[in-house]
Amino acid sequence: MNPDTAAPGLILFAHGARDPRWAGPFEAVAQQVRLQQPQALVRLAYLEFMAPTLPQAAADLATAGCSTVAVLPLFLGTGGHVRKDLPLLMDELRAAHPQVQFSLHPAVGEMPAVTAAMAGVASTLLATPPGTAGPA
Repeated sequence: MNPDTAAPGLILFAHGARDPRWAGPFEAVAQQVRLQQPQALVRLAYLEFMAPTLPQAAADLATAGCSTVAVLPLFLGTGGHVRKDLPLLMDELRAAHPQVQFSLHPAVGEMPAVTAAMAGVASTLLATPPGTAGPA
């Protein structure tokens, strides 16, 4: 694939859990991104307990011809995994796929739009009469 026409890649990176139902919200985010950005190749990846791992997702996107891959941690804050583990994993990705430009973005929970969305949900709950369902 010509690097000028290669699809951009996006890896949504989450922690992972033993219960597969935990991944439902992350799968929904990935599906919405795919619908909004059909030209992009979007993959979910997990730190532990679930597949694919970050190296597996990166290898898949590299094989698909992506020359740029953004990594977005789907974490609410920058704890030890994002601060310590993820930079080491990013170094491994860059070494394994030197033809791909990987960019690491801040944890999604620290982005103003996400903070505003969570505050909006919380505010709506305060305006909802007790005993009724909150926002969906």
